[in-house]
Amino acid sequence: MSEFDSSVLPAAVGLDSPCLVYGEQPFDVAANSLRLLTTGPEPLSVDGAGLGGGLPRRQIALSELAAILMHPSCDYATSDRVWRLLIGRARTGGPAWAVGAVGVALPGLRQAAYRLRGFSGDVQAELLTAFVAASGTVKPGGARVAQRLLSATVTAARAALRADEPRTKVPAVQAPVPSGAGHPDFVLARAVAARVITVAEAGLIGATRLEGVSVADYARRFGKATKAVYKARDRAEERLVAAIRRGTLSDEDRAVIAEATMTLAPDLVHHA
Repeated sequence: MSEFDSSVLPAAVGLDSPCLVYGEQPFDVAANSLRLLTTGPEPLSVDGAGLGGGLPRRQIALSELAAILMHPSCDYATSDRVWRLLIGRARTGGPAWAVGAVGVALPGLRQAAYRLRGFSGDVQAELLTAFVAASGTVKPGGARVAQRLLSATVTAARAALRADEPRTKVPAVQAPVPSGAGHPDFVLARAVAARVITVAEAGLIGATRLEGVSVADYARRFGKATKAVYKARDRAEERLVAAIRRGTLSDEDRAVIAEATMTLAPDLVHHA
């Protein structure tokens, strides 16, 4: 059973619950909390100059940092440095930093929630509980810090959800994916429907951009050369961005992709 209490989020922000515009799900509360933590004259931020790795040489609000980490040009070494810092701050910097780390991880957590959608329990609350716990136990040294953090989160959340499942369970009918859902997974699905990218390309982008699967692991899984997979992803993403600029995809899709990957304005992010 989940032990996550969403009331800790507004408390960490320093506001009473009525001051937040709540959504229907714990992730909405986390997103709103991140927005409040990064709004105003002293947003929760990190020193980009100190982190290096091509990050803007200034203070970077965590909301912007989340978008930068999703950008195709953000390499694993930079991501690792950022996540080592965030894990350290989450452990020692107080509740606001713990909430901030959750906010930066939301793209990966949303993808994890989609993968665990078949469980009857509160998937989002279990993932938040597991993520906070994993942030305190995962070893920040080594490579692929974010991927290992999310992997530990999903493993723990799945175990908790499975333990809470009814002993006799009637198989649920898979609900159709809402066509207007504002999440990168659904945008990719609409791009496939519009024949901008193929099903295989959507799977490649989803796995390596949203699920934390490395390109090398993806290549091994399908028996392909790593360089070929990189090239295939680059070509697909170029078509995706071109379609957005042409207006082939909707304004909603444009906003979702721009927020999730910042592919529409890379120079603003990396050359500020």
